[in-house]
Amino acid sequence: REEKQLELTLEALISQVADLKNSLVSFIYKLENEYDRLTWPSVLDSFALLSGQLNTLNKVLKHEKTPLLRNQVIIPLVLSPDRDEEIMRQTEGRVPVFSHEVVPDHLRTKPDPEVEEQEKQLITDAARISPDVAQKQIQSLNKMCSNLLEKISKEERESESGGLRQNKQTFNPADTNALVAAVAFGKGLSNRRPPGSGGSVQSGQPGAGGIIAGASGMQQVPMSGAPAQQQPMLAGVQMAQAGQPGK
Repeated sequence: REEKQLELTLEALISQVADLKNSLVSFIYKLENEYDRLTWPSVLDSFALLSGQLNTLNKVLKHEKTPLLRNQVIIPLVLSPDRDEEIMRQTEGRVPVFSHEVVPDHLRTKPDPEVEEQEKQLITDAARISPDVAQKQIQSLNKMCSNLLEKISKEERESESGGLRQNKQTFNPADTNALVAAVAFGKGLSNRRPPGSGGSVQSGQPGAGGIIAGASGMQQVPMSGAPAQQQPMLAGVQMAQAGQPGK
């Protein structure tokens, strides 16, 4: 009866481990080949699937009808340095030979002595802590985690608001294009000249009149005349012709 129960337990464990292995292979394949289009919800779904399969495996191990596997001893019957095709098939190519080098690792039922010693030390330290001290430590850890989560959320909100401010448009593209077209090509500007822009220069306009007015003691220059008529010299500078607008 115990042998039959052990056989059924091993079959259930092998089935659960095979499902877990397939999920891990699928998840690793996604990370290595589909990382460019992998989304966070898909990653969370893969983690949830792995977590559920691990919980199911632990339930099988902790079931009341499951025999204590730690009491079972596995003894290798044959050790050979030669390649074993049957072992290659059962291990899917991971273990080509079953020699004295790989047996201690693959048939190990206990952790390494260093790991086992550290685990014992952790258990001893945990037993020394009183329930009140443990509760205070738990509350302190929860407070630290809450503050950290609040800071992370604040940073995310600030980064999102900063991105929105940077992406906010502060000008009108239509107005900018119209201004550039008007300056570069004169698009949209009126072709009519203001009165008095051509022909004689009005006395009220700045230009040559201003220069003449600023020259003290000089003879007044008539503002109208033939375009070819020469104007007197003011301080060695010849004035523009009366038919041309002042600069």
